[in-house]
Amino acid sequence: MSDTSGDDTTAGDTTTSDSGGTMTRLVGPAAPRPVDLGLLETQRWPGPDDGWRWHGTRPFLDPGDVLLWRYGPRVEPVRVVRDDESGLVVWLAEHTDIVAWVPTDGRRLREIPLAERFTVECGPALGRWQGGGILRLAPTGRPWSVWLFWEDDGTFAGHYVNIELPHRRQGAETATRDLVLDLWREPDGTWWLKDADELEAAVDCGRYSRELADEVLAAAEWARTDLADGAGWPLDDEWTQWRPPADWTVPPLPDTDAVRVARSGGTIGA
Repeated sequence: MSDTSGDDTTAGDTTTSDSGGTMTRLVGPAAPRPVDLGLLETQRWPGPDDGWRWHGTRPFLDPGDVLLWRYGPRVEPVRVVRDDESGLVVWLAEHTDIVAWVPTDGRRLREIPLAERFTVECGPALGRWQGGGILRLAPTGRPWSVWLFWEDDGTFAGHYVNIELPHRRQGAETATRDLVLDLWREPDGTWWLKDADELEAAVDCGRYSRELADEVLAAAEWARTDLADGAGWPLDDEWTQWRPPADWTVPPLPDTDAVRVARSGGTIGA
């Protein structure tokens, strides 16, 4: 993170993430309430077709199996670390080719003003995961996943909590949908809220209703409460110390119609 300011607000300091997102330090305890998961489900794309089951139910995949992690039209091949009733753990390797969903005018998403970000035309393109490999943990029944990041020297950097739909599974695929808002937890337990301004922009342009945005915010408060003490799964030290087996290769994208369409559009950074 960079550009920290001493903004004297009840929410704490503000900063800008390395990816350009606005972040606000959270102070005081979380204020959780029940979350309307049904309202969040209206954002699933495509809809839950026949054959898709809820995450955390059999059959499970074995360690090392390749899985396609889908955020709507975005596709990322990962390797399974653990898959059982409590949730899914996967490894997204450095330099993994992905199918990204990007503005068709050639701009990167962070280059587009907030007022246009949810109305600009987008399409599929071949991308590549930037930065080091990350570990992702998707707890069963929760509208978020937890991503573990490390510095280049191997030092643990922190937990990124991506607010998203609870996962549905089919074969070697898991499907969710990103819900704009994120959290960042420093190794010392400090919490930051990321992209709250982007969530408000989604409301302003009509992409999200006010009610839906309120449920996304409530999901973030639920996550902060659920993960507050930093103990137990998925924030236990077992995962901060985990490293991929030396013989794991970077899984390729499958040769599907969607991948072929993305390849025809060129290569981008993700």
